[in-house]
Amino acid sequence: MFALVLILCALTFVDNWPQWRGPRGQGVSDEKNLPLEWSPTKNIKWKTPISGRGHSSPIVWGNRLFLTTAVEGAVVPGASAVKHVINGQTVKFPDTGGAERSHALKLICVDVETGKIIWERTVYEGRVYDDRQKTNSYASSTPATDGRYVYAYFGSEGLYCYDFDGNQVWKTTLGGIAKMGYGEGTSPIVYENLVIVQADSEMGDGSYIAAFDRSNGKQVWKTGRKNRASWSTPVVVRGPKRVELIASGAESVTAYDPASGKELWQSEGLISHAIPSPLVVDDLVFVYAGSHDKRGYAIRAGENSNKVLWRHDKGTAYVASGVLYDGSIYLITDSGTMTALDAKTGQVKYEGGRLPAPSVFFASPVAFDGKVLITSQDGDSFLINAGPKHEILATNSVGEPVYASPAISAGRIFIRGERHLYCISK
Repeated sequence: MFALVLILCALTFVDNWPQWRGPRGQGVSDEKNLPLEWSPTKNIKWKTPISGRGHSSPIVWGNRLFLTTAVEGAVVPGASAVKHVINGQTVKFPDTGGAERSHALKLICVDVETGKIIWERTVYEGRVYDDRQKTNSYASSTPATDGRYVYAYFGSEGLYCYDFDGNQVWKTTLGGIAKMGYGEGTSPIVYENLVIVQADSEMGDGSYIAAFDRSNGKQVWKTGRKNRASWSTPVVVRGPKRVELIASGAESVTAYDPASGKELWQSEGLISHAIPSPLVVDDLVFVYAGSHDKRGYAIRAGENSNKVLWRHDKGTAYVASGVLYDGSIYLITDSGTMTALDAKTGQVKYEGGRLPAPSVFFASPVAFDGKVLITSQDGDSFLINAGPKHEILATNSVGEPVYASPAISAGRIFIRGERHLYCISK
């Protein structure tokens, strides 16, 4: 019986994709024998229309898939975004908008086998606190699940908990979180009995990271931060000395005790907007950013000296995270140029790796079975050999734009397109 329990636990860990970037928050799957070729007419098990707009990634637990979306409504007379004050000046950033309209923010549950929508819940409807960049959406934060509840985060519009039958268990409001009108992007993570959210705001006034009780939504701890608006999702590092919660930021990279919120150490900031998620192997952490300055460095968790082990200040993207797989870090630029680094030393294995079709990249890569999968805004997916030489193994497409990152579960790859959710399967 004990052996059976261990086997079931192992299967659960492999098969489920419970949060942003999967079981470990790293975009890596242990699965093998996944499909390597697909097109609108090949290896698409099902294709389900999704209303509204959303850049959040699908998550999977068992036979249930969850994702969020935002449906834009009518103009609300007198509605506008919170004022953005930078250095004493009121600023309206270009290509931002949306707060003048009503929005319905939704959580959707899909049957993994059939693609049928099991239930759809409008968790919030009405005015929104801030604008969003016109490429972004009001549903860009990926939900998280512990197998019993689903936690959906919509920034200023709240954190929500639903059970698998679509019943609301609790909701909590985090207050106004101004993001310079660019919209939200950080995703909640689950740690033991907690749901943790990084809520960095505007120029740093009022920024914090907080944990909420999974069962009732009550705040367990809240720690103030001095970081301006960020969109990065924190990661939990289970090192040999202790467990740390690592949060990226422009002003500092900070480690916390995930159980109490106590700050453990700070390291230098990334200067650029913190959007990509940290990469982890054992107790080594690679943090990086690439909005206006290309920055990246490796540091060891569990230490208090915060010594930088090595640096690589190029090849990073504005939005897309990299992936650390089989001892190598794979970075991608906004235009799809790839770099591979040795994770322990920072030694360049290759750089300037080109993809066959020029495009823009928002989705973060995932890795599995000796391969790295990268999907462009055009909906083209490129399978790259995970090794010291840049080698393209296959090029596939779902035939529509893609902004969300893929999910992998039970022999299937799930890709959220601009209008549909795809299940790719042999």
